[in-house]
Amino acid sequence: MELQSQDLKTTPSLSLGRFHISEDCGFLLPNSLKELPDHYRPWMEIANELPHFIESHQLRAQVNKMPLLNCQFLKGYREQRLAHLVLSLITMGYVWQEGETQPEEVLPRNLALPFVEISRTLGLPPILVHSDLVLTNWTVRNPEKNLDILFSFPGGESLRGFILVTVLVEKAAVPGIKAVVQAVNAILQTSQDSLLQALQQLRLSIQDITRTLGLMHDYVDPDVFYAVIRIFLSGWKDNPALPVGLIYEGVSTEPLKYSGGSAAQSTVLHAFDEFLGIHHSKESGDFLLKMRDYMPPSHKAFIEEIQSAPSLRGHVLSSGNGPLLTAYNQCVEALAGLRSYHITMVTKYLITAAAKAKSRKTSHLPEPPQALEDRGTGGTAVLSFLKSVRNKTLEAILPQSG
Repeated sequence: MELQSQDLKTTPSLSLGRFHISEDCGFLLPNSLKELPDHYRPWMEIANELPHFIESHQLRAQVNKMPLLNCQFLKGYREQRLAHLVLSLITMGYVWQEGETQPEEVLPRNLALPFVEISRTLGLPPILVHSDLVLTNWTVRNPEKNLDILFSFPGGESLRGFILVTVLVEKAAVPGIKAVVQAVNAILQTSQDSLLQALQQLRLSIQDITRTLGLMHDYVDPDVFYAVIRIFLSGWKDNPALPVGLIYEGVSTEPLKYSGGSAAQSTVLHAFDEFLGIHHSKESGDFLLKMRDYMPPSHKAFIEEIQSAPSLRGHVLSSGNGPLLTAYNQCVEALAGLRSYHITMVTKYLITAAAKAKSRKTSHLPEPPQALEDRGTGGTAVLSFLKSVRNKTLEAILPQSG
């Protein structure tokens, strides 16, 4: 009998472990390391004092004194991820130390060479990305199990709040990611009950993400975000402050262009979009597709696996199952609701904060960056992009039959 069972055609089921996704933490890197081997102490000493060095205008001088270290003594994935986080934060500080009016146009070889080396190893670009600032940059402080960040740059408690609320958003997405896996497998096994249960769980998770995002109001000051934090998330592609890009000394004689940090670099909504069969406009879709190259390759592969799975929309339509169709539409509506809420958030932290900064005569805050005034740090015209993405989500709602 055992030999016969091996002949039965089985469809491989989707699982999180194949894509380095944690059952407890989702796309967050579990048990992030806090220290690199002693060989890399020069990097860690700078990273641990980053806000001070930037605010006292000493960071560039400190980096220029740094020895050139290669990455051969980094053991294992977690050390490599920590090294990428550390070097990316130092890079952002180095480029933007003097604000947008005096960006550094050349990254020195003692920073550029190891940063590009570790980036190639990990399959990430040599710039600060979501997987650095959020997915790797968190820890649990014992014994109270309080969340904290590992490294910072100027922005104080508002920056800490911005990072940790985003960590909590990723945490809130975990049941939704698991629900997607359950649903894909339920379609493969034609289990309508399991699929219905998974869709209901996905809706609850999306609603929880929206609620969690609301914590930004409690922990992040819009004026500090706009005038202080935003510049350090900015890249050198589609950014008028660095129009030709950044030269990575010893790597390329031509400037290289990379987008700044963006919520679009989180794998969560890409996975939900692919699963629910939501198709964006060409312009928005092209940007979202480019952002997948700013994710850990295993997370990008997870999105592609969902993309290649049997169509949920097709299954719901062909099933003629009323409760399934309702549950599907509730997921889409919840996702559109999350995107609408994100629009109100960006309006507060970018558009309204920009208007306030302009009308301010004197302030303890630095002159806010003008180059990305109406753009996200990823370089998109942010409100039109977010509205397009939200509207295309609403278009996916299926008509109720009868």
